[in-house]
Amino acid sequence: MSAIVTLTLNPAIDQTVLLDALVPGAVHRARAVTAHAGGKGVNVACCLADWGLPVTAAGILGADNAGPFDQVLAAKGIADGFVRIPGETRTNLKLLDQRSGETTDINLPGLAVTGADLDAARAALLDRVEAGTRVVLAGSLPGALPPETYADLTRILKARGARVVLDASGPALAAALAADVLPDAVKPNRHELEEWAGCPLPGLGAVREAASRLRAQGIPVVVVSLGAEGALVLTERGSVHAHPPATPVTSTVGAGDALVAGLVAALEADLDLAGIARRALAFAAGKLTRAGANLPPRDALDAIARSVRVEPLD
Repeated sequence: MSAIVTLTLNPAIDQTVLLDALVPGAVHRARAVTAHAGGKGVNVACCLADWGLPVTAAGILGADNAGPFDQVLAAKGIADGFVRIPGETRTNLKLLDQRSGETTDINLPGLAVTGADLDAARAALLDRVEAGTRVVLAGSLPGALPPETYADLTRILKARGARVVLDASGPALAAALAADVLPDAVKPNRHELEEWAGCPLPGLGAVREAASRLRAQGIPVVVVSLGAEGALVLTERGSVHAHPPATPVTSTVGAGDALVAGLVAALEADLDLAGIARRALAFAAGKLTRAGANLPPRDALDAIARSVRVEPLD
């Protein structure tokens, strides 16, 4: 049984289109097109497998186009905990502008998931969970599922002694953060934290104050990803601002998921506050140099971690 399980209820095949420059309203000629089995939990599992940790990827897949997922799980040695239902997993388009380095995401609707489908996925997940298992609940929910889905799963998982890491947004995140049983760690980005706070967070101090409110609610670990500005990491040991090193960018797709994987790897290793910040940022920076949910070798990631500047905020 894996010590880490990721759950992806709304996976996607990420199709990345490489453009010289993205100009709205113009006709574009693509330089290249690549496709990767994705979804936040799948990406997290791929990065953890690259680091060398045993991991299971669970969730819901469309049976009609599950091949890319079968291939990546087999290639990376990730245990398959997915249930498959009739239909096709969605395709998400990612338009990569080579001139600016920015990626424009076009996320298509997901599978028509029923309550019975969720029940099957929950049962498959719980079959792989025991006391101490770290479970990553990640990504959007299919439209038919209620916003309380992650809150309900967190309650069930923690009753089994699992440790829950949540990376969600919008109503699903709000419901999970308002529940009576909270996750052990959350990783909002700045925009998601602003949505939860109900107001803009224009400066680092405002971001830290909002993140501190989450900690005060009873969430042991709060990590706020800030893009090129790095991340804030708050635990019971204090808070730090981790600054990423200068990194050549091949693709930004999945960088936030890599950060979650780095957080999980750091928690599994019981690193101190600075160590958590360095490993999380190293995974994200390493991912930027690779297409798809792939990391450089461990020695390269360790070198990146040593170059992360960690600024205490307490």
